[in-house]
Amino acid sequence: MLDDTIAAVGTAPGEAGIGIVRISGRKSQEILGQIFRGKKVKDMNEMPSRYMTYGFIYDDEGKKIDEVLAVIMRAPYSYTGEDVAEIHCHGGMISIRKIMDLVLKKGARMAEAGEFTKRGFLNGRIDLAQSEAVIDIITAKTDEGLENAMNQLQGELSVKVKNVMDILLSMLAHIEAAVDFPEHDIEEVTAENLKIKGMEAMGILKELQDTYYEGKIHREGLSTAIIGRPNVGKSSLLNLLLKENRAIVTDIPGTTRDIIEEYLNIKGVLIKLIDTAGLRETEDIVEKIGVERTKEALNKADLVVYIVDASKELTSEDMAIASLIKDKKVIIAANKIDKGIEANLEMLAETFNKDNIIKMSVKDKIGIDLLENAIYDIAYSGSIKSKSSAVVSNIRHKSLIDKAHESIGKALEAIDEGIPVDLISVDIKDAWSFLGEITGDTVEEDIITEIFSRFCIGK
Repeated sequence: MLDDTIAAVGTAPGEAGIGIVRISGRKSQEILGQIFRGKKVKDMNEMPSRYMTYGFIYDDEGKKIDEVLAVIMRAPYSYTGEDVAEIHCHGGMISIRKIMDLVLKKGARMAEAGEFTKRGFLNGRIDLAQSEAVIDIITAKTDEGLENAMNQLQGELSVKVKNVMDILLSMLAHIEAAVDFPEHDIEEVTAENLKIKGMEAMGILKELQDTYYEGKIHREGLSTAIIGRPNVGKSSLLNLLLKENRAIVTDIPGTTRDIIEEYLNIKGVLIKLIDTAGLRETEDIVEKIGVERTKEALNKADLVVYIVDASKELTSEDMAIASLIKDKKVIIAANKIDKGIEANLEMLAETFNKDNIIKMSVKDKIGIDLLENAIYDIAYSGSIKSKSSAVVSNIRHKSLIDKAHESIGKALEAIDEGIPVDLISVDIKDAWSFLGEITGDTVEEDIITEIFSRFCIGK
């Protein structure tokens, strides 16, 4: 398939100022030459690489289709590492479609999802971790998320991973030397060297592991479930935080029947807000389903905002919910203080951190700043914002780093137990292979296919 020339629209569908048709492969220049005529440049071979050229797109009857800018990026200095041509036309649906039809008619085929980036990976221009960063840049929802993705695209994570892989190869070389030259009796020295290098490798991996919580927040958002009894103000709080009427609010308990998810940026922290159905015993079949979904969301949440009605005494249902979430990170939002405070909040302080009990009134917009500050503080509780430019945000990367760390740990344990060094190489090779799946050095084809299937067609 790498012999094919591929094409796709590189801009989002709809009307816009500019639309881009992208072509990649050995026929890119030839195809562009058949449909594009430059105002000054007539011969595609004379068209300078990576310079915009003004002209028009013509159909087979010689009719002008659109006024455009065209550019040739000759291999290997292109996104895919092969010849690439781009046509920057007006962003109307008809214009883009006609140009795309012409490109396909002249010998290109429609690109698969992520195929442009996949070709860049297969042609050695970027590794797999850098390829995955592309989709993170496109989907970034905070400045920090974009910065982390850009650092990964520039190879910061790959450099750290490859440093560990080099250390592991050095360990394997020491083992080979001990096996090949037993007469020199160097196994004891080799074991000591392996311990030093193994600890160094584990230290680097531990630094990467420690960045995951922060990286996950910036990439996926801090999953925050808003829970409580019916009619305590959960949907009203969601609407206030979002500054829009996203959820239906009524005085009728049980109005919210399904999960509502929205993203919110609080002081640079991406929050995935989840409004849930009120937790209570009910005979209503639909409401029961909503309650079950609430419990599922609760199990997956990183943080819980538990709303209680501060104007009334706490009920048995309130305390049952408190027992349900006692092992989670929790902020208590004591709502409706505009009606007075009757709830015994000290009872909740016995279970939860009293500093995380926020007295507020959603109706009068009291305490919202305190709630947002508490969410931000909990997002980084127990972790210092990483100063490293290599931040792990991808669960696939985290899992492989964990496996590599575990394998090196097994190797070091085996050394301490006096096991011959040649038997230790299995765990070290496993660690090297796990890390190679991050960069693409040892990854299997089906994993590559799955990763690039998440991309859009034009990238």
